[in-house]
Amino acid sequence: MKMKKFGTSLLAFVMVFVLAACAGNTESAENNGNTGSSQNAEDQSATSFKAGNESVESGETPDSNSDDTVSEPNNESEGSKILVAYFSATNNTEGVAQKLADGLGADLYEITPEQPYTDEDLDYGNSGSRSSVEMNDPSARPAISGSVENMEQYDVVFIGYPIWWGEAPRIISTFIESYDFSGKTLVAFCTSASSGFGNSDSALRSAASGATWLKGQRFSAGASAADVMKWANGLGVN
Repeated sequence: MKMKKFGTSLLAFVMVFVLAACAGNTESAENNGNTGSSQNAEDQSATSFKAGNESVESGETPDSNSDDTVSEPNNESEGSKILVAYFSATNNTEGVAQKLADGLGADLYEITPEQPYTDEDLDYGNSGSRSSVEMNDPSARPAISGSVENMEQYDVVFIGYPIWWGEAPRIISTFIESYDFSGKTLVAFCTSASSGFGNSDSALRSAASGATWLKGQRFSAGASAADVMKWANGLGVN
C-alpha cells in the first residue's frame, strides 16, 4: 500500500516538473521573439536616421514628393535698349527720326531749345542771325528745355540733327555734354539738302570719348523708311 502511494506521488512530481519545463520554454521562446522584433525595428530606425542625416549633409533635403526635376537655365536675353534723340528746326530731321524709332522699336526724344528758332534765326544768309552767330562760336551752348529720363537705361543712342555750316548745330553739343555716355554706343545721323555727312560728328565724338561711336549717315528730308532701316539694320545694334 505504501509503495502504491509512493509511486503515485512520484508520478505527480514528474508531471509537475515536465509542465514547468514546458512553460519555461514557451516563455523563453516568446521573449526571444519579442526581443528580435524590437532589435530589428531599432536597427531599421537607426539605418533610416543615418540615411536621412547623410542626405542633409550632402546638401539634399529628404522629400518623398521630390521628382528630382532640374530647371533648365533661361538663355533668353533682352535686346539693347535704344533711344533716338533728335533736333529738328524745320521738321526734316524729325521725319527720319520717327522712321528710325519705329523701325527699331526705340524710344523717341526731341531735343527742344528753351528759345525756339524763328525763321529769322535760321536765315543762313544773314551773318547776324542767331544760327550764324552760334555756328561761328565753337563754345556756344544753346539751352535745352527738359531732359532724358533715366539715360542710364539706354545701351544705344542715335542722335539726329540738320547740317548747319557743315556741322551739327551747337545745341547737339549741349545735349552730348549733359550726360555720361561712357560704355554706350552712339550713332549720329543728319539731314541736308545737298551736304554730305562729312565730319559733322567730330566735335560730338570728342565730347563723348568714353562711348563707342559707329559710322553716321546722311539722309535727304524725304528718305523712305526702307532706306533708313537698311542703314540701321546694317549697324547690328538691334
